[in-house]
Amino acid sequence: MDGSSRLITSAQDGPHRDLEALVRRHIAHPFRKPILDCNRAAFSAALAARDQWQVGAPLILDAGCGVGWSTQRVAEAFPDHFVFGVDQSVDRLSRGKPLPLPANALLVRADLVDFWRLLAENWYRLARHYILYPNPWPKIGHLARRWHGHAVFPTWLALGGELECRSNWRIYVEEMAQALTILGGRPVAAEPYATDDPLTPFEKKYLASGHELWRCRASLP
Repeated sequence: MDGSSRLITSAQDGPHRDLEALVRRHIAHPFRKPILDCNRAAFSAALAARDQWQVGAPLILDAGCGVGWSTQRVAEAFPDHFVFGVDQSVDRLSRGKPLPLPANALLVRADLVDFWRLLAENWYRLARHYILYPNPWPKIGHLARRWHGHAVFPTWLALGGELECRSNWRIYVEEMAQALTILGGRPVAAEPYATDDPLTPFEKKYLASGHELWRCRASLP
């Protein structure tokens, strides 16, 4: 993969000034949008696949898994867990397939907003939760489109587990850390991240392009 990825540009020079107020508003007013039947069906099929492999196996969610590289790698790293790689794009999920997924992994086409809420509503908890290189939505007016500014964000607290977010935009990870600190009541910090073993195609591309990588990690109570 070549190193031609452009750096993210934004008028923001630090975390958005409205982030804390937005997160607290979402915590105070739960998200009530109806869940689509197609996402309910995808969720049910995913849980059935997990139980067919091993009833009650600990769950890992690779949120926005794209082509599924990271889902495969995470499943190989945690062979006693079942990994859902969820993405809403048919194109990304089908690109370069068949992918040699381990038996403890499944790629799921679903809207993450509904999938997160279905996990929470049905009292499922995650052992691990990966948010790897999400769309940064770098314009100042796009705060509510970033996952930590979205109305679904407070749902993550009910899912628990070890959460890790990575991005090549420092501000995104700083905002995520601030939002997770508010949500979980425990300090979360952004930190630079380096690897010679990229987990996703984006991570590989950004490394080849000389980008700085950032991450934050949180243990949700």
